[in-house]
Amino acid sequence: EVTNFIFFIIFFSSSPIKRSFYFRVRFPQCKFRAFMASSSSYSSLYLHSLPKASSGSGQWKNGFLGGSVSSRRLFVSPVVFLQKSPRLSAIRASSEGGSRRRVYKESQAATGFPNAKVQQIASSVLPIGSFVVVTFVLWKVVEKFMSPKSSSPGEGKASTQGVKWSIGAGTNLLQGFAAKVDREAKQRLNEFAKELRAFRSVDMSGCNFGDEGLFFLAESLGYNQTLEEVSFSANGITAAGVKAFDGVLQSNIMLKVLNLSGNPIGDEGVKTLCATLMENSSIEKLQLNSADLGDEGAKEIAELLKRNSTLRVIELNNNMIDYSGFTSLAGALLENNTIRHLHLNGNYGGALGANALAKGLEGNKSLRELHLHGNSIGDEGIRALMAGLSSHKGKLALLDLGNNSITAKGAFYVAEYIKRSKSLVWLNLYMNDIGDEGAEKVADALKQNRSIATIDIGGNNIHATGVNAIAQALKDNAIVTTLEVGYNPIGPDGAKALSEILKFHGNIKTLKLGWCQIAAKGAEYVADMLRYNNTISVLDLRANGLRDEGASCLARSLKVVNEALTSVDLGFNEIRDDGAFAIAQALKANEDVTVTSINLGNNFITKFGQSALTDARDHVLEMTEKEVEIFF
Repeated sequence: EVTNFIFFIIFFSSSPIKRSFYFRVRFPQCKFRAFMASSSSYSSLYLHSLPKASSGSGQWKNGFLGGSVSSRRLFVSPVVFLQKSPRLSAIRASSEGGSRRRVYKESQAATGFPNAKVQQIASSVLPIGSFVVVTFVLWKVVEKFMSPKSSSPGEGKASTQGVKWSIGAGTNLLQGFAAKVDREAKQRLNEFAKELRAFRSVDMSGCNFGDEGLFFLAESLGYNQTLEEVSFSANGITAAGVKAFDGVLQSNIMLKVLNLSGNPIGDEGVKTLCATLMENSSIEKLQLNSADLGDEGAKEIAELLKRNSTLRVIELNNNMIDYSGFTSLAGALLENNTIRHLHLNGNYGGALGANALAKGLEGNKSLRELHLHGNSIGDEGIRALMAGLSSHKGKLALLDLGNNSITAKGAFYVAEYIKRSKSLVWLNLYMNDIGDEGAEKVADALKQNRSIATIDIGGNNIHATGVNAIAQALKDNAIVTTLEVGYNPIGPDGAKALSEILKFHGNIKTLKLGWCQIAAKGAEYVADMLRYNNTISVLDLRANGLRDEGASCLARSLKVVNEALTSVDLGFNEIRDDGAFAIAQALKANEDVTVTSINLGNNFITKFGQSALTDARDHVLEMTEKEVEIFF
């Protein structure tokens, strides 16, 4: 059937001569009869199986229709005549010449024969149509042979039974497996709910239970009388999920710490949360770090602080709070007298934001910690902020000004505040650019200050001159116990200046000199200082290019009794096996060793050096029953 169909398509789209050839090949049993029309425009050849002549018809003459055989044109048409045609009767009824031609033309027009224009269009359309039809037929044939056969009507259906399809990566799972995952998820949520009811502190960060999971777990917070601290950070909670706290936090009187950091709740979610916390009287610490909130969210927090008298700590680090948000929070500080810690690290306050915040600080009495790390405040912003803090009526103990583009000029304003402050305990100037000049100003301030115990001036482009000024300030200062000087190119000379002072003076317990380019020569000065110093407990000398020579110098100091040193960090120092052997021998030689942790990670120590260090560790444990952790 397909073959016959293709044949007829080819036949209709081919030329008359090709049609005749096709019929001879395809239907050799058929005979051809033709009639000749005397028309100057059209004649036709009709194909049909030769019928039996009917007696008395008188219409068939030697197999030809009509009587004229003098026409000069011959056309082929695939029409099979099985009976007399009205058209032929019309031709036979005509009398002579012109009349015969006239009647024939009328009969042609009556039966719908195309004119020359239609035939021209057909000659163009038919090949295209035949190509489309043939292509469709061939495709169906190929599809029929290529499609898999099933032995039973339900076999194909059974092959996909239990399969759940999706275009999402990794979601084409069997229904049984998907149901198992769903059951496990529900089981975990039930376990979380039990934890919320049983423990005082629960950390559920990074569980990815989303909004629906939070709605489920919120029920366990309703009238809970046990839980005081919960972390829902990094769980994919959005503004819609925050609505789960509606009513829950109003009735819960035990929860004190709520951590929603790392969830994209945005300004809308913060608005919903603040509306709930307006009536809450238990939560003291709210963490909304990296929560996609901006100025509008900061305004909602500010309104909350104006009305809520319970909150003590607000963390808004790494959000998108700009000058407008800082202004709103500053206004809240004027009215709120219960907030203790304000964290605004990694926002976009700038100089204008610092200026606005300074005005709020002037009238606030409660703030104890102010974290402004990474706000691009600059020297002008620092000037305004220090003026506000100088007028602050409270007792600020911690000030974080790291990574704020502060130069020596800004360091001058900081130094002036340090001189007047009597409550500041912790000061961070990390990753600014105060240089040697700024270090000298800070050093002069430390000579007058008697409250700061921890100071971080790392990453400030300070050289030997600047660190020498800091060392001189520590000579008569027993308050500073932690000094971070790392990431400053102080070199061996800076290590010498600092070591000379700390050998017999100061009260430094934690000394950080990582990435200071002191090399083996600087390690020699530090090692000599350790022989006499009796205060330093934690020593950080990472990435100083000490190599085996510097490690050997420090090992000789470890042989001497030192009752203070407990932790030494020598990572990233290109130390090889010889340096490892020296440290191992020092540990074995000192029976009264107090070191409990040695970091030698990221060096070039092979398995031989590691084996020596392991033996030394085991020896110390056996001889003194003291455990020394050695990290390779």
